[in-house]
Amino acid sequence: MTSTTRYAPRRARPGFFAAPFVLASRAFRPSRPGRITDGAIDAAQIARTTVGIAATAWMIYAYPMQESASAIAKDKFAEILISAGVLVVAGPLILALFVLAARTPARAVYLRRLKGPLTGFGALFVSVLALFLLLQDSGGARIAAQFGALQIVFLLLALLTVLFAVPFGLTAAVLCVHYVFRTADVHEVLPPLISPLLVWAMFGVQYFDSSPVAAPPSVRILFLIGPPLSVTALSLWELRRLRTHFGVTIRSALHRQRPLTR
Repeated sequence: MTSTTRYAPRRARPGFFAAPFVLASRAFRPSRPGRITDGAIDAAQIARTTVGIAATAWMIYAYPMQESASAIAKDKFAEILISAGVLVVAGPLILALFVLAARTPARAVYLRRLKGPLTGFGALFVSVLALFLLLQDSGGARIAAQFGALQIVFLLLALLTVLFAVPFGLTAAVLCVHYVFRTADVHEVLPPLISPLLVWAMFGVQYFDSSPVAAPPSVRILFLIGPPLSVTALSLWELRRLRTHFGVTIRSALHRQRPLTR
């Protein structure tokens, strides 16, 4: 009687051109075991994003454009970069306050869980640093000159690095905003707490920016105030759903529940 051994299928390795997107997704998607996931919350976030995209497309179609399509795309991309920059500054401060406010033994647990956000921060930092060193003022060419006869090898490696870092960095900027720098790996209440801060900061930036279309003031005000209000409402609903369906509150996350009185 012979026995057969079954092997688990190997995970397919992404090709070079797909690797930046796959690795960025792995670096920025929350992956803590035991993390609370709720299909209703995910569906609500997707629905809000879909409505926002559809509303923006309708506004561009319905009213004359005051900027070119490329200029509008650059503005939207700049907003994503600004959002990522706000998270880079505000995210660590909020995480530090959250961990310090937590009582033991939760504080030690959250300190260990900081590995997720630190992974995302490190990945974004390294990609931006590599692009800065290689592209700023022809830095790659100046560095290659120091390698003498091997400079062609360095230039080839530098080219591959740029081809990888550009799509990785762009994807990372989008995903770090979407997943709020993996703060859900520390605790589930953090993304709905941080998201309103992010969108209201962007409201301040957009308030002083000109409208891309010649829409009536009422429409411009609606599209200006709509995103932060909708994200704030969704965040409050998410916190309420965590409390009612999973028994998770900010107090319980910090281990600061009030003792029950009889």
